Amino acid sequence: MFSMIGKKVKVVAESGEESGTFLAADSNLNVILETKIEGGIKKVVYSSKEIRKIVLLEEPFDLKTLADRLNKVFPGLVKLREDIEAIIIMDKIKVTKTGVVEGSGPSADKVKQVYDSYLQELSSKK
Repeated sequence: MFSMIGKKVKVVAESGEESGTFLAADSNLNVILETKIEGGIKKVVYSSKEIRKIVLLEEPFDLKTLADRLNKVFPGLVKLREDIEAIIIMDKIKVTKTGVVEGSGPSADKVKQVYDSYLQELSSKK
């Protein structure tokens, strides 16, 4: 469930259902959901006792698929680090679900091209 933080979800609770951004959950699985309302933002805290289910509304970002694509361009130089949710290329370029976060030069530019192509493909599936 914690992997849904920051993602668009629908919370189905005893009181009804509401869609928004999953902000946080505590050790008791109580959930904070952020929704946009006219004139601002509303944050709702749901008790774990009232939640029936939480549905992920967006496709998860698959680092493994991106790492496989990068490995075709940089064979043997790509390491998927699931523990830090990143891909490391040639021990100097770091890619996360937000893009290239470390590294520069022609290799980093190529990594960005592969990343952008992957993002475009994901958005065309929606």
